[in-house]
Amino acid sequence: MNNVFVYCEIEDGNIVDVSLELCTKGRKLADQLGCKLEAVVIGDALKGIESQLFPFGVDFVHVANDKRLYPYTTTPHTKIVVELFKAEKPEITLFGATSVGRDLAPRVASALGSGLTADCTSLEIGEHIDPKTKKEYKNLLYQIRPAFGGNIIATIINPDTRPQMATVREGVMKKEPLAKTKIGEVKNIDISKIVTDVDFAVKIIERKIEKSKVNIKGAQIVVAGGYGVGSKENFKLLYELAAVLGGEVAGSRAAVDAGFVEHERQIGQTGVTVRPKLYIACGISGAVQHTAGMAESSMVISINNDPNAPINTIADYSINGSIEEVLPKMIKYYKQNTK
Repeated sequence: MNNVFVYCEIEDGNIVDVSLELCTKGRKLADQLGCKLEAVVIGDALKGIESQLFPFGVDFVHVANDKRLYPYTTTPHTKIVVELFKAEKPEITLFGATSVGRDLAPRVASALGSGLTADCTSLEIGEHIDPKTKKEYKNLLYQIRPAFGGNIIATIINPDTRPQMATVREGVMKKEPLAKTKIGEVKNIDISKIVTDVDFAVKIIERKIEKSKVNIKGAQIVVAGGYGVGSKENFKLLYELAAVLGGEVAGSRAAVDAGFVEHERQIGQTGVTVRPKLYIACGISGAVQHTAGMAESSMVISINNDPNAPINTIADYSINGSIEEVLPKMIKYYKQNTK
């Protein structure tokens, strides 16, 4: 069919955010290519699940519904997706760069003989001319991601294999339902023709997931600190400012590695991606590994001793000074102005 496919993950009966973000991007890619957007949902108790996907412009929802298919296990999910893709012949397939997506996507790519680009931060449609053969390729998926430790941004293409496959991290794409919901079509997958009892040999006896106590991704104001904050003690100033502003505290990888802040608050290439209305970067140099996780913030304020810090090049406002000097004043004057 040469359409765009998104593998949608399920958690507690709901499509997870990263899958809805991919549907939003998938709809835009499908419009550019003049094709349809299709979603794949595999799990249990999925009646009506399509209602969560149609607002994001999905034309077809492929549903495999069986109590043995939730929670996710590798073998049956892989066989179902591989057989579906062999039959439907998608042009592009997208997976979340989650524990499930990172397990499933490589197996599907290997079975189909396709390429796969992991942890993409951007997806675009473009052209390519092979420098050796001069062969021209149109409407390729540009799979864009940081490489070599984040020191460069690589654009990767799969000109000759299909589907073009990529995993994308949560928070990188925007989750935006269409202004007007379009009603698509549901296609039920007959798993009895695909899987056998042997495929369910591995059973999940007990499953425990601890919910994150921190919601950095959803915060509208983020106060983030880097190694330049100096100490865990100094991070208390960030918590105080965040409390006054009604925001969340975050940190760069260097700050997390130094023990200044918890790993679940890490922002960047190996952490969480955020897009708040206000991002206050305290003592953060601005390496590409960090900016990959916050570059789409609506407004960025940088507080740094170094006037030449790379973070200042993307900041809307730069304050040259120490954290110990600047933050207490910000807290003081904000309190005064809100009385």
